[in-house]
Amino acid sequence: MADFLDDTPSTDSKRCERAFLVGVQTTDMVPGEAAELLTELQELVENLRIGVVGRELVNLRRHTPATLIGSGKTEEIIAAAKALDADVIVFDDRLSPAQQRNWEKLSNVAVIDREEVILDIFADRAHTREAVLQVALARMEYSLPRLTRAWTHLSRQRGKGKMGGEGETQLEQDRRLVNDRITHLKLELAIVQKQRGVQRHKRQRVPVPTASIVGYTNAGKSSLLNALTGAHVLAEDKLFATLDPTTRQLLLRGNQKLLVTDTVGFIRRLPHGLVEAFKATLEETIVADFLIHVLDVTNPDFEKHHATTLSVLNELGAVDKTIVTVFNKIDAAQPEDLRRAKHLVPDALFISAHTGAGLDTLETRLVELIADAFHSSELLIPHDRYDVVARLHTLGHIQEQEHRDDGIYIRGRFPPAQSGFFAPFVLKK
Repeated sequence: MADFLDDTPSTDSKRCERAFLVGVQTTDMVPGEAAELLTELQELVENLRIGVVGRELVNLRRHTPATLIGSGKTEEIIAAAKALDADVIVFDDRLSPAQQRNWEKLSNVAVIDREEVILDIFADRAHTREAVLQVALARMEYSLPRLTRAWTHLSRQRGKGKMGGEGETQLEQDRRLVNDRITHLKLELAIVQKQRGVQRHKRQRVPVPTASIVGYTNAGKSSLLNALTGAHVLAEDKLFATLDPTTRQLLLRGNQKLLVTDTVGFIRRLPHGLVEAFKATLEETIVADFLIHVLDVTNPDFEKHHATTLSVLNELGAVDKTIVTVFNKIDAAQPEDLRRAKHLVPDALFISAHTGAGLDTLETRLVELIADAFHSSELLIPHDRYDVVARLHTLGHIQEQEHRDDGIYIRGRFPPAQSGFFAPFVLKK
């Protein structure tokens, strides 16, 4: 499998150390939006252990096909980047393959965009076989229209000089190579995803309610999972620390069980290829009974983070699920932060995964949601059908059990999907 990762172009492979960032404010953007995105891009780049030596914000009325921005501004940016000894120019806007090549020819340094930065971060964070395959597939599909650049990268790895006269025949061979790798990765990924489906089916045979924690990257999702369940999931203060979904059991009041899954974080301008590649992983979100949407109340852009998460959920077909919105990090929040949050989502909960503040209220809300999702029933089971009693204990939440002369009386809440199993034992009122 490593063969399918080694040749993919990446900023890490070029050992870039000094980045010059370029943001573009277009007429269809809210004033100041490009500056916010540029600050976010800086955090992304620094997550790749690349220092940011300079940044430029360009006001753009119309796109220039060859270089995205006008020739005069292009020359200014290249001069500024070279004056600061930058070895990579990073655009927050998406560059077409042709624009990327033109910029590299003009500047003689590496030129990448936000999409490639995010792909490289995902590659750095992927640990399980499924995540590694998903990232590799997304990177290969990203590189496909950039084959000239990709082939130059391959040649450098093999110790050759400039590619000069390799021409169309070599590009055709390169296209076949990348397409073969994409096909192979998809086959491997299908096997892994089938295994995930089997595991999910096994969980669903014992129908414990499920919740998925979703939200913008670095909002504190893994910290919340740890605080709720006592798990020891990696919870770092960096973007995309979690790529692999982690499921833990939460024991609520009255011995009510809930399976909680931590999912990959979302971000503005998340590459569509990554959403596609991670769709199988994100299915954990789709099949959950309800969602816990975590927002960092101390982040000045949490309104946009809220909108981004709902947009991705809509793309996944999960936006209509029951959502519990949770504002995290209240221990570090200012009164104005809390006021804005309450205005954005009036019924939101406010917690600190760090101090534990508000977790009791969250657990109460979860218990209420589970109760709403399960039907209350009174049953009478024959004494010789203790197998049914045992099964009911795994199916739902038993609130009362009593041995009577005519059978075993059970009062509890059970999933509607299992009504066919326990319907013959329901007491008639």
